[in-house]
Amino acid sequence: MPLVFVSGMMGKFIKVLPIIVITLLLVSLVESLLVLPAHLSFGRERRNGKGLLARIDRVRQLFGRGLERFVNGPYLTVLKFNLSFRYASLALGFVALLLTAGFIRNGLIKFTFMPEIEGDRISVSLQMNEGTPIEETGRVTQMILEKGLETIAEYDSRLAPGDSVLRNTYTLVGGSVAGGGPGGGSASTATNLASIAAFLTSSEERDIPASEISAAWRAKIGPIPGLDSLSFRSNLMRLGANIDVQLAHTDFAVLEKASLRIKTALQEYRGISDIEDTYARGKREIKLQLKPAARALGVTETDLGRQVRGAFYGSEALRLQRGRDEIKVMVRYPEADRRKLWNFETMRIHTADGGEMPLSQAAELIEGQGFSEINRTDRKRVINVSAAVDEEQANAQQIISALKRGLLPQLAADYPGLTWDMEGEEKERRESMASMSKGFLLALVAIFSLLAIPFRSYSQPLLIMAAIPFGMIGAVLGHIIMGYNLSLLSLFGLVALSGVVVNDSLLLIDKTNSNRRAGMSIYDAIIAAGSRRFRPILLTSLTTFFGLMPMMTETSMQARFLIPMAISLGFGILFATGITLLLVPVLYLILEDFRRLIGFSEQHARQHLDDPGKQTRSEGVS
Repeated sequence: MPLVFVSGMMGKFIKVLPIIVITLLLVSLVESLLVLPAHLSFGRERRNGKGLLARIDRVRQLFGRGLERFVNGPYLTVLKFNLSFRYASLALGFVALLLTAGFIRNGLIKFTFMPEIEGDRISVSLQMNEGTPIEETGRVTQMILEKGLETIAEYDSRLAPGDSVLRNTYTLVGGSVAGGGPGGGSASTATNLASIAAFLTSSEERDIPASEISAAWRAKIGPIPGLDSLSFRSNLMRLGANIDVQLAHTDFAVLEKASLRIKTALQEYRGISDIEDTYARGKREIKLQLKPAARALGVTETDLGRQVRGAFYGSEALRLQRGRDEIKVMVRYPEADRRKLWNFETMRIHTADGGEMPLSQAAELIEGQGFSEINRTDRKRVINVSAAVDEEQANAQQIISALKRGLLPQLAADYPGLTWDMEGEEKERRESMASMSKGFLLALVAIFSLLAIPFRSYSQPLLIMAAIPFGMIGAVLGHIIMGYNLSLLSLFGLVALSGVVVNDSLLLIDKTNSNRRAGMSIYDAIIAAGSRRFRPILLTSLTTFFGLMPMMTETSMQARFLIPMAISLGFGILFATGITLLLVPVLYLILEDFRRLIGFSEQHARQHLDDPGKQTRSEGVS
């Protein structure tokens, strides 16, 4: 249920899965209570038959006898040993749990926001300096395309004659193509922009990853004069940059210095590429700053700007009506006097008393570069510094953690008023995790309540739910075995796991309570419950695991989106089964030790299991 309420873009993708699973569980509940009993009523003994069903039945009985020998032999031996040394067994369980958490915390097991999902297209975005002629942009684009074709030709040489990893290419000069998927952005046009798309054969038909081709293509491209940014994308799905730091300050000069320090720091990490910022550099411009001499003659900044604008852009003298159209008549310098900077510097400025003075004496001319766009957040100017991370060489979460601990606090101290925040994938992860954590907490409270009511106990539901954190060990081991990094989708699988692993513990605790109500001692009740419930617990877990196996072994690159969730759920259930069969009985016996320590006798415990309300009334009377 918590996965239904995950916020952010990821929540929109994941919401369909829990809705389908919840619907199927409700339908299976009706089937098991109403339809399955009718099916079971048709069962017959086929031990002496000769048909196919009889042979299947004999195999079933053979498997049952083998499982029975395992339960009465190795399993009960280990269970009795654990119960005899229950505190040491519990300590070993906690050690395994702490080691797993430590591996994740220290980065020995890497965590990524999203797994790399192989795409069938390599997208290249090119941005030259502002004002670059379209002819120069086209020349650079053609050079990059030729390098890409050379790279693909090298890979094609390893294939059979006539085969190629490339289907076709698409090039756009003078604009950009809107990216696909969420957060893909919108298209824009400018003479300094260009886009290249190389469409590859389907990922199922080639053994060469698109990311490898993209990296080799990038390596062939050397320094390009006048290049502002060059980025390569080959992932099927992208929810923002792997690393995206947003800096905010009222002074743009401070932002420029701080962003430069971040980009310099990012260049020191291996596996970092596409380091860029959102500082959109505009065309060359001349700023006018009024001098005191002109101000003394009555010239203001408004007068100065109006006269310069009128000379070069024009001032409206009158309007003429020509048919249905109204025509403006503009007065300005002749075209020949508007094309050279010398004409601008020597123009005359009118003073308040009717005199004139050269522009160079009226104002200071400052050459610089303007802004093609200005971004603000909370009334402050912002710059975003972003970078892409190659998962094979580096880990985005580790780099972000290092920036948070070192460089970013140092920048805030060096430049008073500077603030920073993480955007891109980190922001999406933060939003999804926050909403999922709240939903997960509510789900745990709901699970506890649903267990506490029928068991009439506050402690036994905690024993049943003890398998939830230990399922994380199985999930982490599953990622190591399958060769995957932990991701946000893995955490989604852990949330789903919490509602499933309690089923096995529920079977075991319920049977133990039933045995105690029948008059067994605590120790015998636990041993009998483990022996009796071993088969349904094991089969429930194995059927769930093998049901998820096709998804975990799927070779399609697009299936990598769901594989981490299946790994967490499948291997988590598998490991939690061992915890249920070996550690939950230990916890049950330790709880009874604690009860005896506080004077809760065996007779009181049985009365509590029969009718806790009766026990409370008898104590009140006495």
